[in-house]
Order: sequence, then structure tokens, then C-alpha cells
Amino acid sequence: MDIFIEKIIRRRKSTLDILLIFLILLGAIGLSFLSIMIIPGLSTFIMIGIFYLAYILVTMLNIEFEYAVTNGDLDIDKIINQRKRKRVYSGNCKEFELVAKVNSRHYTKNIQECKNVKDYSSRSKNAEVWFISLREDGKQTVILFEPDQKMIDNFRTFIPRKVFTD
Repeated sequence: MDIFIEKIIRRRKSTLDILLIFLILLGAIGLSFLSIMIIPGLSTFIMIGIFYLAYILVTMLNIEFEYAVTNGDLDIDKIINQRKRKRVYSGNCKEFELVAKVNSRHYTKNIQECKNVKDYSSRSKNAEVWFISLREDGKQTVILFEPDQKMIDNFRTFIPRKVFTD
């Protein structure tokens, strides 16, 4: 029997995201005033275009991640503003070297200093973030995500010696 588990999490906006939104809005206001000064007759249409572009850019920062586990296969999709979906990771749990919580003893200095970290978590302080350590394209890779307990149990079924819950 096939087992299918999915979970969607919303990414919190970081300070950098908020600063970027502020700069986009500030730029839109500045370009609008500039269009009024340079081309007063067409400024209304230009302003509508500028603010529409600003709206598109700001809503592109609304990001969700969908985790789907099917019989040990993990697929992670990035959903932008509930409109656009892109597969950011797909793999089988048998490729994983280690699966554990970020705040566990298994999150060693070697894993923390990995240069290829893919963060697919919500960035929430209260979230229970897990990591997957694996070799992807010949490079050591760490994936950060927030699975359900059912997902962890599914991984433990296929790779019991590589999943740590302590």
C-alpha cells in the first residue's frame, strides 16, 4: 500500500524581506513622482504600471513550501504567492546520510559549517526544524525542513539507522 503524506508551511518574512518591500515601495513612489515631472500627460498610466510592478514584486516574497513523502521519496516544492510552483528538491530517503533535529547532538559542527545549505523551513523561532545530510552532485548538502512525525516515521521505515529522534 502506498503511503502519501504532505505538509505545507508558510515562510516568515525576514528583516531583509521587509527592507526589500520598503525599498520597492519607496522606489515606486519615487518613480511615480518622476513620471509626473517628466511626462505629466501620461503619468497616470505610468503610475499604474509602476505600482502594478511593485505589487508583483512584493507578492513574490510570499513563499510557501510543500513537503510530500511517498514511500520514502521526498519532494519539496516552492510555492510563490499561491500562483507559481517549482520543484526545489526531489530524492529518495535511501540517499540520506543522516536525518535528525537541528537542536540535537547530531547537528555537529561539520554539518553546521556545510557550504551547501538549502533552507526550506518557515524560519519561525518555535518551529521544530529537522535536517537531512546527504551528498548531492558530489557535494555535501544539508536540507533544512519541518516534517510531520508521520514523515519521520516513514523515513525510519526505510532507513532506521540514519533517522534520529533524540
